Amino acid sequence: MEAAAAPKASSRLARSLAAAAPCYSGVFVFFAALVAGALVSACWMSVSARLQVTPITPVATPGIAHNAATGPEPAPGPPRFPAIVGASTNQTPSAAASFAPPAPAPAEADAPPPDCPSYFRWIHEDLRPWRAAGVTRGALEGARRLFAPKFRVTVVAGRLYVARYGRCFQTRAAFTQWGILQLLRRYPGRVPDLDLMFDCDDLPVVGAGDRHQAPPPLFRYCGSETTLDIAFPDWSFWGWPELNIKPWEALRREINEENAMVNWMDRAPYAYWKGNPKVGAERLLLLRCNASGERDWNARVYAQDWGKEVRHGFRGSDLSKQCTHRYKIYIEGRGWSVSEKYILACDSVALMVRPRFHDFFSRGLSPLRHYWPVRGDRGMCRSIKYAVDWGNAHTDRAQEMAGNASRFIQEELTMDRVYDYMFHLLTEYARLLRYRPEVPRGAAEVTVESMTRGKRGLERQFMADTAVAAANGEGPCRLQPAYSAEELEALRRAREDVVRQVEAWEK
Repeated sequence: MEAAAAPKASSRLARSLAAAAPCYSGVFVFFAALVAGALVSACWMSVSARLQVTPITPVATPGIAHNAATGPEPAPGPPRFPAIVGASTNQTPSAAASFAPPAPAPAEADAPPPDCPSYFRWIHEDLRPWRAAGVTRGALEGARRLFAPKFRVTVVAGRLYVARYGRCFQTRAAFTQWGILQLLRRYPGRVPDLDLMFDCDDLPVVGAGDRHQAPPPLFRYCGSETTLDIAFPDWSFWGWPELNIKPWEALRREINEENAMVNWMDRAPYAYWKGNPKVGAERLLLLRCNASGERDWNARVYAQDWGKEVRHGFRGSDLSKQCTHRYKIYIEGRGWSVSEKYILACDSVALMVRPRFHDFFSRGLSPLRHYWPVRGDRGMCRSIKYAVDWGNAHTDRAQEMAGNASRFIQEELTMDRVYDYMFHLLTEYARLLRYRPEVPRGAAEVTVESMTRGKRGLERQFMADTAVAAANGEGPCRLQPAYSAEELEALRRAREDVVRQVEAWEK
């Protein structure tokens, strides 16, 4: 009976399952879809967790910026300046919006810094007169009595204080102080306390005299072989609004882009110069080298019409558009000239009329490697003609020289390196102080807010364009040791030998 009942029960179960088959099939499909959806969601969650990208902040393109200023919508307000959260930046919270740079990856933070360019080694030579005795408060005050500097820079606990003793030409003082303030923001807490005098006139004034006695220390934009002024980066690295010259980092890139658009061989095969001829006797001599009906010295020289340029905002003097000749002439005026870096960046052969002064980077240049040396006396025109004739007859070597100069500028004179030079120069100088710097009488704290208050037009725009944040854990480049006496003598002799060789060729 049980055996006979089993087939019947089995038959009933089969019929029941067959009748329920559609229901079970639907349930299976439902659960399969649910499991697949969970797997896809988990996959996307895993990918999202792995990516963790930083949100992208939209940046206005030039076209958008133009439309915002000219369309029915109100024009954008004045530029805002980034601040560093949690760091001493000489800026009150009301000065600008906060900006917190992302933390660097451990591998980047542990990577050793690169070596500084060779011209940094001249920092040791510029400070050598004070190595033995150091810089006393009396020596610094002596600089004020003897040379009438325009302002005093004091850094205490990462904050900048300035005492003003006179007026500088145009915005030289403002952008020099702005640059020092940005250095403190770039390397917060790393610039030591210091105290120095700064003069913003063109000519160095501290005579070498007896090098066994420490002279009063004085910073300015250039030095010379017969003076001991300490060369410091000039104001134009942060912009020169009166001449509509953009900050260096932006202008350097524009010049490089223009260079790529004009092949060297397609440029005019002459030497070009444009500027103010009334600020130096040698510049007046240069005017005689212009092409005339009697003689063509291969030079194309143009006197700047300052009245016209001032009226038109110097729109006709765009430095990035002046790299159209194979050769460009650098000639000093009353003193050293800020035009040097713009000329060297042009990918043209720089014809340097024998300089008497040096800025902070030019001692890293070598004749016939980075530039062609030109006589500075009444043989100047003949010297220029020979250089152009030589370059047009040896185009490969001329292009190599031009390329060496432009690479030097594009690679070794970036704003990163300018700030690094300032950092090392001020750090080495601070080590020489024989007293503890204090805020001097009459000094005022300089902050982003105090410097930008009331500023309009290009002056404010250039400050906004050059405001910096912290260096994201990246330290300055590594300063190399001082030159030995033998190395200095070898450099001097090699330079003189090359100049004598060129003069011999010209004969």
